[in-house]
Amino acid sequence: MLEKANQPGWGVLIPAYNLVLALRLAGKPIWWIILLFIPIVNFFVGVAVAVAISRNFGKGFLFGLGLLFLPYIFCPILGFGRAEYVPAGLPSMDQLGADPRAAAIR
Repeated sequence: MLEKANQPGWGVLIPAYNLVLALRLAGKPIWWIILLFIPIVNFFVGVAVAVAISRNFGKGFLFGLGLLFLPYIFCPILGFGRAEYVPAGLPSMDQLGADPRAAAIR
């Protein structure tokens, strides 16, 4: 999943760095890591991050909840499946067409 987003895959093994990588995948600011250490707030931030990651992979809200509550099932689906990482605001390859240079023409 991280490799698809051009992030180091070994980063999931380092305890605090994996939170930074998750925030990067979600497109959220790094200072949100502070919110993850506040009780009750961390649940809502976790939901927001998981849903943002699923949306960046072209999935929906329920898939984001699956990422949060069943990560050992849903992370491999993103990592090994056909899901493409497209950060919010950038066009996907499907929207661009077969040639990535097509965006420059438009």
